[in-house]
Amino acid sequence: MKDYIEERAVEIANYIIETKATVRQTAKKFGISKSTVHKDVTERLLLLNPGLASQARAVLDVNKQERHIRGGLATREKYLHMEH
Repeated sequence: MKDYIEERAVEIANYIIETKATVRQTAKKFGISKSTVHKDVTERLLLLNPGLASQARAVLDVNKQERHIRGGLATREKYLHMEH
């Protein structure tokens, strides 16, 4: 694995843990795709630093559980701001 990929995986994990960011927010911040974020955290980082990987994975799991709530709130906001 290239050095910059290893460094990116660690940076991404630290960012997710510190900010409780979602995969989408992290991808936007680092200018990479959601699938790259997911692969960095779940596969690459697991080989480099299993402890950090499990911490980041815990945050992502919480975000996944809350995803439907955020989606519902976004839909609610959308319809509150529409003119009838």
